[in-house]
Amino acid sequence: MRTVWFVEVDRPTLVLGSTQSEALVDRKRTAAAGVDVVRRHSGGGAVLLRPGETVWADVYLPAGDALADSDVGRAPVWLGRAWARALAAVGVTGAMVHEGAPRPATAWSAAVCFAGLGPGEVTAGGAKVVGISQRRRRDGALFQCGALVRWAPSDLVDLLALPDDGGAATGPGLDTVAAGTGVDPDRLASAFEGALNSA
Repeated sequence: MRTVWFVEVDRPTLVLGSTQSEALVDRKRTAAAGVDVVRRHSGGGAVLLRPGETVWADVYLPAGDALADSDVGRAPVWLGRAWARALAAVGVTGAMVHEGAPRPATAWSAAVCFAGLGPGEVTAGGAKVVGISQRRRRDGALFQCGALVRWAPSDLVDLLALPDDGGAATGPGLDTVAAGTGVDPDRLASAFEGALNSA
């Protein structure tokens, strides 16, 4: 059946996408900052999770569900629409669901999750506020979603072993490509659950 799990972290955690190299992580800096490093089973770039700063929801959609779509470009769009309804319910205006091809936003889109824009992902005021990655299996699809409450790209970039000329990663492009909504995470999670129930 359709299922949603809300995941909370109790300490800072750097989450790598399934295909990202461990070499991307600056282990000395993560250790010094007390940041755990884990890997998720879906694709995409790195995300820095800290308590209260991101609403993380895993959504499972079984094969054969009325909302299931075998096209990976269309498959997460219904989910983005649910997020847009949830954001509107908590007072975030202008939420838009991206329904086109993936759109890299900076030179570091492969490294940083919120630096690019993929199908189903949500922007507000032109800045990405919800990221979605997916893992497809024969029995269904797992969508891993992150809705930003706070966006601090320099904190994430400081934990990555980027090239010396990686200044572009901390420039205005990365600062403005995503944004935190500033809403209460519990309110947003509740609104999202309600939006899923009406999908």
